[in-house]
Amino acid sequence: MSVYRQLSYEGLWKNNPALVQLLGLCPLLAVTNTMINGLGLGLATILTLVASNGLISLLRNHIPDEARLPVFVMVIASIVTIIELSMSAWFHELYLILGIFIPLIVTNCAIIGRAEAYASRNPVAPSLVDGFMMGIGFTAVLVLLGGMRELIGQGTLLSQAELMFGEAARGFQIVIFEDYRGFLMAMLPPGAFIGLGLIVALKNTIDARVNRRQAKVSKAATEAATA
Repeated sequence: MSVYRQLSYEGLWKNNPALVQLLGLCPLLAVTNTMINGLGLGLATILTLVASNGLISLLRNHIPDEARLPVFVMVIASIVTIIELSMSAWFHELYLILGIFIPLIVTNCAIIGRAEAYASRNPVAPSLVDGFMMGIGFTAVLVLLGGMRELIGQGTLLSQAELMFGEAARGFQIVIFEDYRGFLMAMLPPGAFIGLGLIVALKNTIDARVNRRQAKVSKAATEAATA
């Protein structure tokens, strides 16, 4: 398996920061009451991961070990500040909804963790791919959880899409259940915990089935070779 395929597999599935490492759960659970909120925070996280991984990898030979964590935080904070100001300028209503969780990206352990574990030890190109795939994996969970909560909570998908895509996207909303009274718990923090738990359980079930299937194939191959 090539390096880039391995990085893609790690970020999207095997080492997904939200489902396996269980990092960055505070914003993940707090803002995912709609798909659009999850997508907005996810895109900001992707940009931060890619930019911070790239810069830290580029500077890795010039950062002393004693100061690496403060430097990592300074780099990440600078990138997040640019993203925060950009969102405030161009997506102000969405920025107001996401609130404190945009600047809190600085303290997201997934971002600092990738800087320390990968970007500070590898060339720029693989570090950029690592950041991008980890961000995509994190964003996929944000969007999936936001879609689940929005669907169960208010019977729609892609509500308030105009906050991200402009007035032309006002018709993007999909009403799944007409005259739906809603389910408040899905929109509250307990609904986020339950939804994330179900997604993690689904991933673990799929992994267990794949491992059992691979074990059966390996056993059959061994028996055939010794027959």
